[in-house]
Amino acid sequence: MKIGILGTGDVGQSLGSGLVALGHDVKLGSRDKNHPKSGAWVKKVGSRGSAGTFAEAAAFGEMLFLATLWTGTENVLQLAGPKTIGKKVVVDATNPLIYEEGKPPRLSLGLTDSGGEQVQRWLPDARVVKCFNTVGHAHMYKPDFPGGPPDMFICGNDATAKQSVTDLCKTMGWPTVDLGDITASRLLEPMCITWVLYGLRTNTWNHAFKLLRK
Repeated sequence: MKIGILGTGDVGQSLGSGLVALGHDVKLGSRDKNHPKSGAWVKKVGSRGSAGTFAEAAAFGEMLFLATLWTGTENVLQLAGPKTIGKKVVVDATNPLIYEEGKPPRLSLGLTDSGGEQVQRWLPDARVVKCFNTVGHAHMYKPDFPGGPPDMFICGNDATAKQSVTDLCKTMGWPTVDLGDITASRLLEPMCITWVLYGLRTNTWNHAFKLLRK
């Protein structure tokens, strides 16, 4: 499959590397197609990886991953082109975080709205699936934990899109838990804060969530 990733940070690069390892063709999108981060990533992953602008990555991908800092997300989607994105599946790995010096990050949206819902409003035709926002980038591909694989919590309005993302997650080593429509992002995004607070208190970043069943 051809996959476009909007964002060149740790999340975008980690997801891209994992997807390339699975045999997908991945284009990493940024504001500048010659961005040094993109170029270094392409050299690392080989011929299945490529770099381009946000618009080029959006046009390239049959499925898209949104891996941006929240403050730049709306502008990135405008540069990518909502019409170009159209009805594609958009995997939203963002969290609407506010950073203040000396304080842990906090959510800019919550309780009555969420980043996932905002992304869906910005892309009214796209099939947005919230995913990969509750774990650190180092464990996004083939997570290996003593207690077995953690769970990836997802939500979105389109059942077919969620099934496509579920199938892809399985190949990446993740069982999924579907929490329903995109409004469940109001619950998933605070899980990111839970993940961060535990990391800050313990100075460890090798943790993930699992739903235990009986």
